[in-house]
Amino acid sequence: MMCGKKSLYLQFSLKCRKMYSPKRIAILGSTGSIGTQTLDVISHYPERFEVSVLIAGSKVDTLIQQATARRPRMAIIADETKYLKLKEALEPLGIMTAAGAQAVADAMTTDFTDTVVTATVGYSGLAPTLRAISAGKDIALANKETLVVAGDIVTEALKKSKSRVIPVDSEHSAIYQCLAGEEPSHVKQLIITASGGPFRTMAPDRLDTVTVADALHHPNWSMGAKITIDSATMVNKAFEIIEARWLFGMEPEKIHAVVHPQSIIHSMVEFVDGAIKAQLGTPDMRLPIRYALGDATRLPSGDPALTLEAMSRLTFERPDTERFPAIKLGHYALERGGNTACIINAANEVAVAAFLNNSIRFTDIYRLITRALDNMPFIATPTYEDYVATNAETRRMTEQFIKG
Repeated sequence: MMCGKKSLYLQFSLKCRKMYSPKRIAILGSTGSIGTQTLDVISHYPERFEVSVLIAGSKVDTLIQQATARRPRMAIIADETKYLKLKEALEPLGIMTAAGAQAVADAMTTDFTDTVVTATVGYSGLAPTLRAISAGKDIALANKETLVVAGDIVTEALKKSKSRVIPVDSEHSAIYQCLAGEEPSHVKQLIITASGGPFRTMAPDRLDTVTVADALHHPNWSMGAKITIDSATMVNKAFEIIEARWLFGMEPEKIHAVVHPQSIIHSMVEFVDGAIKAQLGTPDMRLPIRYALGDATRLPSGDPALTLEAMSRLTFERPDTERFPAIKLGHYALERGGNTACIINAANEVAVAAFLNNSIRFTDIYRLITRALDNMPFIATPTYEDYVATNAETRRMTEQFIKG
């Protein structure tokens, strides 16, 4: 195998790697679930990593606490109304501060950052990730929407950059680990596992009445609210199918999802000779975070290991598309192409926010996505500007559907 192959897997597996001591980390979305766990991982390896930039959306108090403890070179709040509080708290400590979407994007190009952890949720991760790629920064990718919305553009940008992308999502990290040392042409299929969420065994006709608290009660993982709802609807698996297509250069028909309620096997790869590799571990995001930050180096950890008792019963089921019709959206988006996935993501973000605010029912999330797909113009070969416009118009339209 040679560098220069088209799939992102080959790009981040085979490009020449520079080692930094310590590696300087910018965390986009530092106050969220992945961001806080990333800070926890970094704290255990002070000789390997240091925090250079912390970026949050609106949780200014948490950002101030993080920055005071970690002393990064810069702290940024996307919500400009919170900037004065940030500035007054941190500038006396010698920490640079800024606010707004442009400041977030500009921070991706600083010369005091080596790797960007994209830990933000949703479409907001796309623009700063593209800026980081243009600046040649390595990306520890936890924001699946970046590749869901504009995987074609991100892939093209990576071909022109020295950046490497290493996945942080547990499923894609598992596939990445299983593919290490393997010839891509020997891969028969990628098998993405799903827990099934809190409603795996619930009758479909009861889903209309589930509450926000019901949907946020994930059986295995501790995640942010939006990601947890995506897990309950299984929209997250649709997104992970799309993301896997771009990350690993895999044909859509070779990517499948399977329900694995125990969340012990994080994903699998089947090869042409019949062999299957699986990555097993406890349901703890710090494991893939460590692996990504360490450039696929296995850093020693004192975290509890997987026990034989936990592995004594591993079960698998086919996804129930009657109960979870959203899982079909991943293959639909890849088959149709164009701006389809961007429409799905934008409608889903608005719908999930409305559900969390008790404005719609759980089952309305999927209905709103399909309604947006029926009404939004299809663009076969979108530009970046087309994606921006599609995202904005889909959000506006979906909000109108909810009001109506």
